[in-house]
Amino acid sequence: MASIVDIHPHVISTDNKRFPLNPLGGKQSTWSVERPTPHEALVAAMDKAGVAKAAIVHASTAYGYDNSYVAEAIAAHPGRFTGVFSIDVLAPDAVEKMKLWIGKGFSGMRLFTTGSTMPGQATWFDDPRSFPAWDYAGKAGIPVCMQMTPQGFPQLRGLIERFPNVRMILDHLARPKLVDGPPYAADGEFLDLAKYPTVFLKLTPLNVSPENWGKATPETWFRTLIDRFGADRIAWGSNFPATDDTLSGILGKAQAALAFASKQERDWIFGGTAQRLYPSLKD
Repeated sequence: MASIVDIHPHVISTDNKRFPLNPLGGKQSTWSVERPTPHEALVAAMDKAGVAKAAIVHASTAYGYDNSYVAEAIAAHPGRFTGVFSIDVLAPDAVEKMKLWIGKGFSGMRLFTTGSTMPGQATWFDDPRSFPAWDYAGKAGIPVCMQMTPQGFPQLRGLIERFPNVRMILDHLARPKLVDGPPYAADGEFLDLAKYPTVFLKLTPLNVSPENWGKATPETWFRTLIDRFGADRIAWGSNFPATDDTLSGILGKAQAALAFASKQERDWIFGGTAQRLYPSLKD
């Protein structure tokens, strides 16, 4: 069996003195208040679930742009963890900050352009002041996770074409509509992104258990994604502990939703694509 790799867990320290809270947008996420999860607890949950490695996503809604706690997790578990940092890409020192966190074992960047504490779709991510950061991401070979909605696709397409060497990962599949069912015309703009080989998809519990499937089903929707993008451009992320479930439960639901896929496709989605995006997590 191929190794299972999670590309979207979070860690939250219980020591607010060493790792002070400073949430992006000024409001801490409810989940990080209710379910703080130190990196030791993440390791225990991974061991229980059978998850071999992880790319920990920095929790912007707890720590803003201070990635120190994820850096501590990486240092404590070398080879098992890498990290996805967040910085202010509009700041003059953005590239220097990128180099700092990459030097601490991070191998990805995330832009938080919408979320539970920051509703709506921001458009700052294609501001020309961000271009040095985008350019360096391409040179350094690090993927950029986009926490976004389809409203930001026009700006995203411009960036894809301007920076063709940057691999972009759409967190939570960029929150598709789904409900019209096959052939998913309402999600046509999203599905058309498959033509760009640098666009990757992150499949999370928000996609496995959406509020409303409508005329869609897990098999018809995920088969459409595999056929359009290829399983080697889709990776599973747990969103643990933001998702209120055990890591074992989250993984089990995702595996059940993709049980129709071939073993090779599932191996890509639950590990191979992650290792393609984050080579330090290879077996």
